Amino acid sequence: MIAKLLTAEEVTVALELLDGWCVCNDDLDDQLGLQKTYQFTGFTAAFGFMSRVALAAERANHHPEWTNIYNNVTIKWTTHASGGITDYDIKLAKKTESFAVSSGLK
Repeated sequence: MIAKLLTAEEVTVALELLDGWCVCNDDLDDQLGLQKTYQFTGFTAAFGFMSRVALAAERANHHPEWTNIYNNVTIKWTTHASGGITDYDIKLAKKTESFAVSSGLK
């Protein structure tokens, strides 16, 4: 399945359903993506969340850019091959939200 690059309007509509997510632009590659930072109750909760996201990403063959510092995880979904935000990114951002809610948010 080929990822569908979303228009600015489609991204705006999707963001209305994704609490706390924003469109970001990476300084390194000028790639638009969806980004959010989560804060968990501790490192173990953050790592568990990342493990759940990693398994979903692997199943979808679509992987995030992310960082983890103790109990904070910043995640960015983007589709480099398509040059921006696609339907894959929206789908995985929604899964990410569901994993975060059940993983020990602070």
